[in-house]
Amino acid sequence: MVKKKSWVTFMLLMLVSALVLAGCGGSSGASGDKELTFMFRGGTDEQKAYQAVVKKFEEDHPGVKVKIIVTAADQYATKLRAAITGNSLPDVFYINPGDVKAYVNSNVLMNLTSYIENNPDVDLDNIWKYGVDLYRYDGQMAGQGDIYGMPKDLGPFALGYNKTLFEKEGIPFPDKDKPYTWEEFIKVNQQATKDTNGDGKPDVYGTGFNVQWALQSFVWSNGGDWLDEPKTKVTIDDPKFAEALQFFADMQNVYKITPSIEEAQTLDTYQRWMKGEMAFFPVGPWDMSTFEKLPFDYDLLPFPAGSTGKSATWIGSLGIGVSAKTKHPEEAAALVNYLTASKEGMQQLVDAKVQIPNLLDMADEWAKDTSTKPANKQEFIDIVEDYGRALPGNYTYNAEWYDLFFTDIQPVLDGKITAADYVKQQQPKMQKLLDKAVEQEKKSQK
Repeated sequence: MVKKKSWVTFMLLMLVSALVLAGCGGSSGASGDKELTFMFRGGTDEQKAYQAVVKKFEEDHPGVKVKIIVTAADQYATKLRAAITGNSLPDVFYINPGDVKAYVNSNVLMNLTSYIENNPDVDLDNIWKYGVDLYRYDGQMAGQGDIYGMPKDLGPFALGYNKTLFEKEGIPFPDKDKPYTWEEFIKVNQQATKDTNGDGKPDVYGTGFNVQWALQSFVWSNGGDWLDEPKTKVTIDDPKFAEALQFFADMQNVYKITPSIEEAQTLDTYQRWMKGEMAFFPVGPWDMSTFEKLPFDYDLLPFPAGSTGKSATWIGSLGIGVSAKTKHPEEAAALVNYLTASKEGMQQLVDAKVQIPNLLDMADEWAKDTSTKPANKQEFIDIVEDYGRALPGNYTYNAEWYDLFFTDIQPVLDGKITAADYVKQQQPKMQKLLDKAVEQEKKSQK
């Protein structure tokens, strides 16, 4: 009898313990800790920086643990799509602004508005409005309405130049407040392009742009664009567009200031820039930690201006969102806010030189400090505040139409087809994909 009473008592204790644990609501361990998963991508320095901020978040939020899932940049989109399809999304993850509409319509993203607005720890007036608006969506239009993500950063794409090479060749430094004309840019590049070892081939080049990331500057500064104002018509058959694309191709085929495709295969343009064998190269904020170790001095200037006389370039961004199915919405939103809007988190990321500050007052102080590279950090701020634009694919429901433009472009770059002929043959193909994207958006709207 005594033995039976002991067994009953033991079972009751077990039941009470189980009820207590259940009452913790989402507890994932005996300690009662709540575990979040955070998936992101980035280079080595960025990975280290974000891991350090997450560790500080855990210290400041006892009872919350964060399991980090980090992927290579080129594998992130595939991994995220697989997680969405497999219903295994992490609690917190990076998102592209161009995906917000689709993710909201398919109930992938949690609405963060209530966790951000009226939150005493988040001062939206002190964060780039452009960045926050990238992650707003009201069910009809992007850029307005509720907030479904916060910008982890803004990525203004500036042009860098090798100051040491300029000094060596006796080329005057560019005016940081006045962009080169296209003609001036070619002339300076020709001065910099050199055969230094006498083998009959240049081993120092003026520049070497990746068409997918640099053509926008030339097109926009020449008055062309990929889309019309309502974002429903592909406009690459505009003569101003074709003129800019032809100029881009001519830098290699006519002016000989960039390595050919064959030459780039033995040493790509990024490696040439890193070795100091290139005068100009694009620079994003994410490059600052790596470029800190360059064997030469560099600084920033505006991209050269086409017929409009005004420089143009794009602003990238990645946002951080929360799964609509997270078991810990409050803690997940707190992690997003810590990474994007807290002074503690932002200062760590800025000190690691992997991004510009999200916070306006911090950005102002950061840009004024000319003692750290690049000295003209104000160029990044000017792009955000003045003349930077979103990439064309961000405006539409998907970017398949935009991606097609670059898929078939190599013959233009090789001089085998003119830019005018290319845009004429490519426009209807891209328009067909854009029409499909517009139709998909209409069907998916709630």
